[in-house]
Amino acid sequence: MDTLLSIGIGIALSAACGFRIFVPPLVMSLAAIYGHLPLSPDFTWIGTYPALIAFAVATCIEIAAYYIPWVDHALDIVSTPTAIAAGTFITKALVHDTATPLLEWTIAVIAGGGAAGIIQTFMGMTRLSSTALTGGFGNGIISTVEALGAIVLSALGIFVPFFAASLVVVLLIFMVSKGLQILAARRQLFVQSPQNKL
Repeated sequence: MDTLLSIGIGIALSAACGFRIFVPPLVMSLAAIYGHLPLSPDFTWIGTYPALIAFAVATCIEIAAYYIPWVDHALDIVSTPTAIAAGTFITKALVHDTATPLLEWTIAVIAGGGAAGIIQTFMGMTRLSSTALTGGFGNGIISTVEALGAIVLSALGIFVPFFAASLVVVLLIFMVSKGLQILAARRQLFVQSPQNKL
């Protein structure tokens, strides 16, 4: 596979890990089994039926768990480092035609892990805001959006990778700018609070 194409697929699937960790590996496994996705020699096990079954079970458990109040917040704490690791792993499984392993791992960590980490962090912040505003009742909507986002982005990554990668770049820019605005607003509130003026 062309290196640029494999990077595009890797970025899209890694970003989808920021929404739901196990959906992209499940999609990868299906695509590899049906011959639509060549994998790095060290990761060919992803394209096997035992891996497919394991990813399917893990996906169902993960999606269901996010609908349980307060469990979703506990999962967010664990999901951020796990999403970064999964995003790195997915990109490395696809990027294997470069000259050196160092370059492959660098691309995997920065592009794959970075995309997954930013999206997961933003979604965690969104869930915290939803809990504060709705007492947790709005979290089910966010969980549904996340699951759909993971499925759609994973499918786009396989079938239209360059479009999906472009969409991820736009999404990341939006999320980083929104995250910075939220942090700036919180800092402003902290500075203006009466206790800090004493």
